[in-house]
Amino acid sequence: MSNKLDQIVANAHNNRQQREQGYREKSLKLYPWICGRCCREFDRSNLQELTVHHRDHNHDNNPGDGSNWELLCLYCHDNEHQRQLEAEQTSAEEQLSRDAATHNPFADLQNMLKGK
Repeated sequence: MSNKLDQIVANAHNNRQQREQGYREKSLKLYPWICGRCCREFDRSNLQELTVHHRDHNHDNNPGDGSNWELLCLYCHDNEHQRQLEAEQTSAEEQLSRDAATHNPFADLQNMLKGK
């Protein structure tokens, strides 16, 4: 059982690496080696610090024209994903506050106890 699970995980990891390598290579051919946010320029010596960001955050959405990609440096890429996480968290917190109960069954308890 363990060998089968290990094989499934290894295959998924290899497939992901191949997919990433494919769209990374395509994006580096399509776009100039410049971070889309901070405009830092890259060359072969530091190209590993330039990442492909998926605008819709779906790593399986890789159109050949590159319309879902932008090149970002490591720092800007991390910042973009942090902003996304914070936006999702804020949205979830707002939803919880909207869904919170407004009825207070003990609101008039003190007056009821005084009436006894």
